[in-house]
Amino acid sequence: MRRKYLGIVLLGVFLFSTVFISGLPQRAVQAAEETYEKIRLLVDVLSLIQEHYVEPVETKKMVYAAASGMTRALDPFSQFMEPELHKEMKTETEGQFGGLGIRISIKDNILTVVTPLPGTPAYRLGILPGDKIIKIEGESTEGITIDQAIKKLRGTPGTQVTVTIMREGLKEPIDYTVTREWIKLESVRSRMVDKDIGYIRLIEFSAPSSKDLDNALKELEEKNMKSLILDLRNNPGGLLNSAYEVTKKFLGTEKMIVYTQGRRPEQKQEFRADKNGTYQNLSLVVLVNKGSASGSEIVAGALQDHKRAVIIGSQTFGKASVQSVFPLSDGSGLRITTAKYYTPAGRVIQDKGITPDIVIEVSKETEAKLMTQEEMLYAKDKEPEPVIKKDVVEDIILKRAIELLKAKEILSGIDKQ
Repeated sequence: MRRKYLGIVLLGVFLFSTVFISGLPQRAVQAAEETYEKIRLLVDVLSLIQEHYVEPVETKKMVYAAASGMTRALDPFSQFMEPELHKEMKTETEGQFGGLGIRISIKDNILTVVTPLPGTPAYRLGILPGDKIIKIEGESTEGITIDQAIKKLRGTPGTQVTVTIMREGLKEPIDYTVTREWIKLESVRSRMVDKDIGYIRLIEFSAPSSKDLDNALKELEEKNMKSLILDLRNNPGGLLNSAYEVTKKFLGTEKMIVYTQGRRPEQKQEFRADKNGTYQNLSLVVLVNKGSASGSEIVAGALQDHKRAVIIGSQTFGKASVQSVFPLSDGSGLRITTAKYYTPAGRVIQDKGITPDIVIEVSKETEAKLMTQEEMLYAKDKEPEPVIKKDVVEDIILKRAIELLKAKEILSGIDKQ
């Protein structure tokens, strides 16, 4: 009876398709017929499973699996989200969720840490950008999707999860047992690093980032800031509009910031600065590394193309495609790549990243120690420690940025004489 019902539905689809395509050109008719044949194959597979599989199966489960499989064949960033995951995604944009505090992606078909978020369990334990998560709770992550990984990694605060990580340069994998916490997304950290050089760490591009950056800049100005170091290391990106608003502050004259281009004409969008940027004349150095992705690459690429800032650090992650989320009727959602980002000079960021003007590589060990030091510096209920201790690892990238800005100030003073 069920197969007969599916056959009736399929016949209805066929009759509708026949009427619809009758007025189309021959090539379009042929393409539509080929699509219909492939859809019929899916219906046949579902029907045979329902009739002959050893145990009863839930139709919804099969449909969800088919949808996940289709998006998995596209690229690592497209995904079908079941209602629970779709709801979690919305919750995350509100700024708080239970988990480890890492941004993950699929890179070279392996579950990869884009970056740990400052102030989170993963950050404190020393999990690093580029780490490959090969197991979760002892189970291999081979073939895992982003949504499946998120389900395994997130959970009730106070509970634990063990992840097995393979790290470049190490012969054996490392097991990290992480206690989940409420992850409250932080946006900005700031301080003075010299008498007139301000430092702002932009952690990620969330809804409040632009406003938080404004507040930090004003506070630093009150402390006599004359130049700025904008640290985008380990910033995994976030909202396009937030990255755009941040970049606008440092550019003027309606300069191009970024543009997107997809298959459809309406997916070609240009994002430009205003006539005047609030801080368009502020001396600026931007720090990046392999944990800098998406929105970070948009900011760095725009400032680099317009020769507005010196970019220092290591090659960025190379994730700059536009994902659009389409809500579906049952509460599930479809997130698919609809366009790619291009820098003002037309450079593709996706899979290539941004190459800094000054390349400085640091070891994984040094990077982990620097992350630990930063947590101590910004520890809650504790004033930043200005005194450099003997056992502190030097941040050579930050040091180079300070040297550049000091040299520029000296040269500027000579020019004015």
